Amino acid sequence: MMTKAFYTGLSGLKSNQTAIDLKADNLSNISTVGFRSYNTEFASMFEDSLNTTATGTNNNSIGYGVQVQTTSMNRNPGTMVFSEKSTDLAILGDGWFGIQGKSEPLYTRAGNFTFDRDNDLVTQDGHYVLGTMGTNIGENNEITKIVDEVKLGAIDSQEKLRFPKNLSYPTKPTQNAKFSGNLGIADEVRNIGATVVDADNNRNHLKLTFTKSVPQEASGTQWDVTAITQSLDGEEIYDTKTGVVKFGTDGSLASNSLTSIDNNGTEVKINLGSGFDGFVSINNFDVSSSSVTDGAVGGDLEGYTINKNAEVIATFTNGQQSSVGKIAIFHFRNEQGLDRASGARFFSSSNSGKPLFYQDINGNNVIGADILNYNLESSNVNLPAGLTDLIILQRAYDANSRSISAADEMMQKALQMDA
Repeated sequence: MMTKAFYTGLSGLKSNQTAIDLKADNLSNISTVGFRSYNTEFASMFEDSLNTTATGTNNNSIGYGVQVQTTSMNRNPGTMVFSEKSTDLAILGDGWFGIQGKSEPLYTRAGNFTFDRDNDLVTQDGHYVLGTMGTNIGENNEITKIVDEVKLGAIDSQEKLRFPKNLSYPTKPTQNAKFSGNLGIADEVRNIGATVVDADNNRNHLKLTFTKSVPQEASGTQWDVTAITQSLDGEEIYDTKTGVVKFGTDGSLASNSLTSIDNNGTEVKINLGSGFDGFVSINNFDVSSSSVTDGAVGGDLEGYTINKNAEVIATFTNGQQSSVGKIAIFHFRNEQGLDRASGARFFSSSNSGKPLFYQDINGNNVIGADILNYNLESSNVNLPAGLTDLIILQRAYDANSRSISAADEMMQKALQMDA
């Protein structure tokens, strides 16, 4: 039948039109962040055996045209483009960000995130970013401890990353002060200081004054020490304590009777060391001193940023920082099997398999990729290749239209012959 060529040409028109539509969609999204381009895969339709008496090894059949078998995702990475926001993220290697859709998670390579007015981490159109929240935020929106890294939780425990608008770093009064150095043996006054924090969030001054004891014992060196805690301006003195520090003939610290002092309601333990660890009293060496104290002044939240480990970092006015969350990076056994929600967002499917996390040698979940902050992954559309494909598809479309025209002319001739 001559209509075979007619319907075969129609199948070519339809299939090439679908391919042109797909290429046009790719090219229209060339500037879309995280866009994944698609390729069209064609397949011939079923064959029909010819009614012929010919013999031989040839297959006597004719096809019924072409169809679009599938559209396949191009997994090549897009170009990394620098940005000025720490919340702009790009994944180096495999993996997908997770965002909360209306009913189920979506997966994307587009990392153009932002903190909204409630300090929730969201996409530009308001979808929540998924990850693991840290456990170091107390009920009163206070940081309970400094955390360098929040460990990635179980795959089914990932949640919306929502952070407090008001977060504080609590005051941690100084409880320990350690001093070290060389007092020498000259009969000169030595003054050594350290900053200590009280429970009222004040920075105060702890001052140690060493003077040679009179009289000196027969062996070693002895120093009288006076400790004073006072406000930084010196107008208020909180406590004064005295003691004696004794050193052996080799200059090592043998004993110390000054052990602690009050700092506006908080006891501070004074550690001058022992032996050669701490203070010494040695001749012919430079006089020196240093101090180390714990505690910290409280602070208020300055803002949140994201680092290269996908950690959400809270920064406070006192200069302290702590991780408070971790963005999850999801992986799939078959990324090609993801169902397309849009060119940059996908659903998991039975073909892709369920999302999973990579693990380290200790069995801990890890993101399994390198993250670039201050960067975005652009579309992976290849412009020159796309334009070339359009030319080829347009010519294929034109060729199929000609086969339809030819079949139509043949049908007209046949009808005229019957008349």
